[in-house]
Amino acid sequence: MPLLTLADAELHYGDLPLLDRAALAVEAGERIGLIGRNGTGKSSLLGILAGTVALDDGELKKTDGLRIVRVEQEPALPDASGVESYKLEKFLHLFKVDGTLSGGERKRAALAHAFAQEPDLLLLDEPTNHLDIDGILLLENILLKTPAAIVVTHDRAFLDRVATRIVELDRGRLLSFAGNFSAYEKTKAAQLAAEAVTQRKFDRFWAQEEAWIRKGIEARRTRNEGRVRRLERLREERAARRSRIGDVRIAIGEGQRSGKLVSEFSGVSKSFGGKTIVSSLDLIVSRGDRLGLVGPNGAGKTTLLNLILGTLAPDSGNVRLGTNLQVAYFDQMREVLDPEKTVAETISPGADWVELPGGRKHVMSYLGDFLFPPRRANSKVSMLSGGERNRLLLARLFAKPANLLVLDEPTNDLDIESLELLEAALQDYAGTILLVSHDRAFLDNVVTQTLAAEGDGTWKEYAGGYSDYLRQRTAPLTRGEASVSRERGVPPREKSRARLSYKETRELESLPAEISALEAEQRALTSKMSEPDYYRQPPDALREDQRRNAEIETLLLEKLERWEALETKEK
Repeated sequence: MPLLTLADAELHYGDLPLLDRAALAVEAGERIGLIGRNGTGKSSLLGILAGTVALDDGELKKTDGLRIVRVEQEPALPDASGVESYKLEKFLHLFKVDGTLSGGERKRAALAHAFAQEPDLLLLDEPTNHLDIDGILLLENILLKTPAAIVVTHDRAFLDRVATRIVELDRGRLLSFAGNFSAYEKTKAAQLAAEAVTQRKFDRFWAQEEAWIRKGIEARRTRNEGRVRRLERLREERAARRSRIGDVRIAIGEGQRSGKLVSEFSGVSKSFGGKTIVSSLDLIVSRGDRLGLVGPNGAGKTTLLNLILGTLAPDSGNVRLGTNLQVAYFDQMREVLDPEKTVAETISPGADWVELPGGRKHVMSYLGDFLFPPRRANSKVSMLSGGERNRLLLARLFAKPANLLVLDEPTNDLDIESLELLEAALQDYAGTILLVSHDRAFLDNVVTQTLAAEGDGTWKEYAGGYSDYLRQRTAPLTRGEASVSRERGVPPREKSRARLSYKETRELESLPAEISALEAEQRALTSKMSEPDYYRQPPDALREDQRRNAEIETLLLEKLERWEALETKEK
């Protein structure tokens, strides 16, 4: 019997329903990853299941005595009343809560409080935000022993390890996919392709019927009422169809090339309040490097960024900056956004046009690239959600040319599709990238070098992304990291898995169709060249066919080799 069942659920905010006759059943032992674009209503759905948000219509059934605990995105300080103190102390110790209650500490305390209540169903809204990687790994390990959970998160590595089912909130519907996030991606791609075909067929038929009814007086004589009524139904169905939300279109403005050297450390040290953040570090950042900084909260990653940029002086040692640096800085605290300004004013103060590296663009069109509709352009920044603020900051950041991108936790609050598109844009970017992130998949797909905090102010550089860093490090793995390696059947320091980037994944998906198209063209050309009167054509036409035939042969060989290489890398 399901723990809870949601049937024919409807919830409306604004013009479109967040839930449109949606249904969901949650069984004991399930760990559901709830995903969807920003603003689709994932947090509202958790509120409905927790009993804090009322449905407009539909029914929610729960088993008797079901204990549900919810941890919100930005949790309030937890109240320990009603929880046995020894249980709470156990989980506070596990999550290393020391009482400072910063953003990360507040999230750890809320999670500890939730697990201490031993719920039958745990609802987690973006639980990995503000957690460092050790905290995320600990959360994964505890969740694997939880009776049932529904988790809203954009962390793909987290979903791959924890989720037993993915539920996507898409245009008011709840769509279920068995397995983890990787399994969902494969199934979803096929579904979207089938949906596009169905909609094209529907639109073609609808257009034919509209053309029929507009033929004029001659056609009116042959009209039949059944066909007219069918056309009315087609119009209603097409008007009611909710199109999939568009993709963020990210293009990063690249400034003039910097000098070959970006920043060089010679014996740099820095301390705060008696704590050593950096100790005798030698480091060279060169043009085109993609450097990821990893380490626990409080290790000093943001401090190290400021030392690299020269905005913070070291206590000892020397920092040498390169020439012609044009820096664009993404601040995880969003401090550069004025809450009293509108969205449009934030992007283009006092002007209707945005001057982009590739030319002028109207501010409304540019905001549309980042999924801000015209009616949202005049909203104040203070009215935006966390995901919208993140997109706005990226829009402002990428509107100016830069040859050095500094990204301090850019993935918080971004939905998965926007996250993958940001990855693709960064992969195409020719400048230098400094990235601080706790998103392991994002690090693997973007950076080429990893600078890791080793403790006591020691930082060490490793080639590759986060997975490569885990494989190479000589220090003992954390309990969570060792557990991940054991579960995948690989000794911790021998773990090595080649991963496809976002662009490579899309390339692999498109190659079969490209190869089929080339083969079809080759067959058609061969058939044409076999016709009896083929050689009566002008010599130039014959030469062009021969040239194209040879070109197709070369292209087919290249694409087949590329397909084999990508499939081998994926395994």
